[in-house]
Parts: sequence; C-alpha cells; structure tokens
Amino acid sequence: MTKKQKLSLLRIILAALLLGTAIVLEHLGNLDSLLWWQKLGLYLLPYLLVGFSVLREAVEHICHGQVFDENFLMATASVAAFCVGEYPEAAAVMLLYQVGELFQSCAVGRSRRSITALMDIAPEYANLETPDGLAKIDPEEVPLGSMIVVKPGERIPLDGVVIQGESQIDTAALTGEPVPRTAAPGSGVISGCVNGEGTLRVRTTKGYADTTVTRILELVEDASSRKAPVEGFITRFARWYTPIVTLLALLLAVVPPLAYGKDWSDWIRRACIFLVVSCPCALVISVPLSFFGGIGAASRHGILVKGSNYLETLSKLSTLVFDKTGTLTRGEFKLSAVLPARGSEAELLELAALGEGYSNHPIARSIRDAWGQAAELSRVQSVQEIAGQGLCSVVDGRKLLLGSEKLLKARGIDFTPADKDSTLVYVAFDGLYRGVLVISDGIKAGADTALWALRAAGVEKIAMLSGDRRPAAEAVGRTLKLDQVEAELLPQDKVAALESMLKATPKNRTLGYVGDGLNDAPVLTRADVGIAMGSLGSDAAIEAADVVIMDDDLSKLPIALRIANKTLRIVRQNIAFALAVKFAILILGALGYANMWLAVFGDVGVSVIAILNAMRCLQESHRDCLPRPFYS
Repeated sequence: MTKKQKLSLLRIILAALLLGTAIVLEHLGNLDSLLWWQKLGLYLLPYLLVGFSVLREAVEHICHGQVFDENFLMATASVAAFCVGEYPEAAAVMLLYQVGELFQSCAVGRSRRSITALMDIAPEYANLETPDGLAKIDPEEVPLGSMIVVKPGERIPLDGVVIQGESQIDTAALTGEPVPRTAAPGSGVISGCVNGEGTLRVRTTKGYADTTVTRILELVEDASSRKAPVEGFITRFARWYTPIVTLLALLLAVVPPLAYGKDWSDWIRRACIFLVVSCPCALVISVPLSFFGGIGAASRHGILVKGSNYLETLSKLSTLVFDKTGTLTRGEFKLSAVLPARGSEAELLELAALGEGYSNHPIARSIRDAWGQAAELSRVQSVQEIAGQGLCSVVDGRKLLLGSEKLLKARGIDFTPADKDSTLVYVAFDGLYRGVLVISDGIKAGADTALWALRAAGVEKIAMLSGDRRPAAEAVGRTLKLDQVEAELLPQDKVAALESMLKATPKNRTLGYVGDGLNDAPVLTRADVGIAMGSLGSDAAIEAADVVIMDDDLSKLPIALRIANKTLRIVRQNIAFALAVKFAILILGALGYANMWLAVFGDVGVSVIAILNAMRCLQESHRDCLPRPFYS
C-alpha cells in the first residue's frame, strides 16, 4: 500500500470505530437525553473524518465547472440525509463510499503494477570504455558507436553488436520467454535484456532514445490513451447519466410534496437514496480497469497491445491472414537441390552466388552459404532488383537473371518450369536458360497447434498471402489446412487481396494480419488489427503493428485472442450487472421500498463486485491455450 492508501485506511478504521460506537449507544438508548445538535455532532465526527476530502473535491470541481461527478452525488446525498435526521445512514454512506474508493485504489494500483513492472527493464547505467578505464554513466549520455562493457548479471543498456565475449542473454522481460539466447561476437543484443555469466564488449548501434527498451516503454505508457469504443460509450454515458439522475432526484424530492402535499422528509430521503445508487463508479472504474488488466496480462507473455481499442478489435476477430516466410515458416532457407539445364552444378551455383552477392535477402544468403566461397564481386558490374520477380545483373559483361518464372517470361527466355513444391530460383545467363535452384523452408514448429488454438478461440477463417510461387505456398496451405491461399503477390497485390477479404468479413467482425513487420507495413496498417511477429528489436514492426509479439512464438497469438475475449466478456458482465442492480434499486427507492443501506450496496457493493470481477483480467495464463494438434 502507498502512504496515501495507508492514511486513508487509518481514517476509515477510526471513523468506523466512532460510528459503530455511536450506533451501539443509540440502540441502547444512551443518546436519548442528548440534544439534536449534540447527536448531530456525534455522527458528524466520523463523517468529516472520512468525508471531508469528498466535500472539498466536490466544491473544487463545482468551482471549475465540473459539477456532476461522484463527489457531488455523495456530498449532496449525505448532506441531505443529515438534513432529514438520517444521521447514522448519512455517516455510513460516506464511510462505505470511502471503503469502496480505497478498494478501487488498491485494485488500480495492482493493475498498474502489472504494466509498470516493465519499467524495471529500463537500464540505470552503462559501463562506457574510456582511455582511463570504465566509466559508469547514464545510458542517455553514451555516444552512438561507443564501446560498452556488460558485466555478468547486468541489464544491457543499449542496442548493439557483440565485439568480444560469449554469454546467455535472458530476454524474458521483453518476450515472456524463459529460454535464454546465446550472444557471441557478431550477434546483436538489445537493451532491457539481462546478461548471463559472461562479460560482453558491445559496440552501440543506437542512441538511447531509439533503443528497443525506450520504444517499448513509450508504447506501454501510451496504451491507456487509445481507448476502446466501449470505454468511450461509458464516458459519454456517465456525462449524460449523472446530470439526468440528479435532476430526477430533485424532482423526486420536490414534486410529490408540492403537488400532492406529501411528507417532505420522506421524499427527500427517497431522493437521497436515488442519488447514492445513481453514482456510476462501478462502470467508470471497472471498465477501464478491465482493459488495463488485459493489457497487463498480455505484457507478461511478451505481447504488447498498443491500446484497449485493439483488445476490443481482437475480441471480434473472425478472419486472420498470415504472411508465409518467417511467419508460418521458419524463414531459414537452405539450398536443397541444384538442377542445371546447361553446364555443371558448380557453374550454375557460382553464377547464382555472384548474382546474389550484394543481396541481404535470406534466399541470397542461403545460396552464398551453399557456394561456400567468397564470390568475386569484381566480376559483377551492375545489379537491379525487380520487385516481385528477382534480380537482373551484369556478370563478366553478360546479363544474368535470377528469380521467378515471371522474370524469365518477361525477358522472353525459353525454359521448362520445374515441378517442385518449394521456392525456386531460375537462372538465365547471356540470354540462355541455365537451370534452377531449389530452396527449402520448413514450417515453423508449433504452427499446427497454434492454428488449432486460434480456431478454438473463435477465428473462423485462416488465410495466407505470399509472394512465393504458388506450388510452394499451396504446399504450406495444404499442410496447415488453411482456408485460403494467395500466392505470387507483389506488395501492392497483398494490399488488394486484403481489401477483398475485408469486404467479405461479416459485419461487426474484424480481420487481422500477421507478418514479420519488415516488409509487411502496408498490409499491417490496412488490416483492422496488424500483428507483428518476431519483432524483438524491429523498429518497422513496432511502428506499423497494433499488436507486437516480441518473439517468434506463434502460440502467443491464441493467448492474445483469449486475453481479449476474456477482457471483453468481463467488461460486458460488469456493465450488465451494474446497470441491472442500480436501476432496480433506483425504482425501489423512488417507490419507497428501499432504505439507505440498500442504496449503499447499490453503489459501494456493486463497485467492489465489479472491481473484483475486473481483476480476473490479470489472471490469464497459458493454461487456457492447451496444445492439441490441428493435423496428424
């Protein structure tokens, strides 16, 4: 508990003792001899002990033009109760209201801690190498390209590349994944992760403001500003609801006595009950708290949700579209066959290695790795990349084509298409077809189980968009039993295909797109909700996506959906329960069948129950996504 919460608890305990003593004495008849003002003072003491802050805030808000809030309702109702002689009830209303406020404060604090626990990933210092040795300085002061030392057990302060040393890196704070990653010379490391037992010398590649940990913390802090539609509804509802019920309470207190000569005190008491019950605390607090808890539960699994609006969108998901390479497949390409049409396998592979010499694409790396020698890049005069088709280069003064069937057809090259369910790289040199390279990329481990769990979580259609050859894409689709496969798509074709799927999505349902975040930004942005996979350290993914899975684990997707579904289910439960109970007691109070104690339950009791229900959003775990194979 915070210091403020402890002080509030102390005031509540003292007020409860004083009020309890006064009520016991009154029931024993020991207060019968007191004058009215003495009896009033006896109950005013516990009332002011817990209610002075409410009265002060009500006055301050009125002075600032914010009249209709819970402070105004409680202050008006309790003061009116004192005016009609309901002393114990008036003091009890304020006491129990403050009990509810304390409970609410503790619940919000717990939810906030589930989010702000991420703040612990922020490094406090960096060991900067200087001519005089290591200097411990603020990470914000480390110049780009500097050499830092990360000692065993320390948190990595900045993104960089390991120059010297080997160690195991704990990424659990970012990914929720307990298995450490190996760091060795040449491998990249990101800020926020914890170094294991080895000492690492790291050259920084980003300034502190651009590091992964800074970007993540900014996302977490901004998440509460992106409100779900249901939150906006509750805000608008409270804005109109509170003044309307205040007016109704005023009419209830005034109209019957004036029009029909009824007893003023009885109708003022009914109006007080009306005001107490009408306080919208249960909705105004429990709904945002539910979303906050859902975002916190997701963050513990390494799932960053950029706002509660995306949780609501996920809960309505009916169609989920995947990229293929690196998302459903491992993205670890290996050359599995070399099929020359002219010349030898070695000649064909050498030409391909020369043509791919300047490319950073994973397929290019697999070809160079298979060649196993340093390509003589001085033989390559020019390289042109043709989007969606491949590469056109000049080697030894003659034109070399590497890519898809489209590339060779567009250049009028006569060739025989290969019948392989894999990624194929066709090679043409000096106007003649030379052969084809067969590149294999296996399906990602656990993809079948993840897709089964997605369907179990409510996804009705699973599709895939790929720029790869149709046979290779359809082979993946058959293995994973996807509902729709679109292949040989250029980046703009992916957007067009997604547009058609969006039009086919049922009303009030949504479509999500899952990609690696590096080349899928347009599609991630166009989908109702864009989900970036394996995005540890990827600025492109963090920027483009609405939900970021911080590692490469497909099982996090059904977890995200189940958290979203559970959150929205709890939100709807709280709204229905709070409105039903409040309206029932409002009607009973207006008809004279409810007393102040029932009104207190209608406010504080309902709020406590709704808050307890909202706290269940924090308890999501892997047990709700039990592994079960989708295919055998």
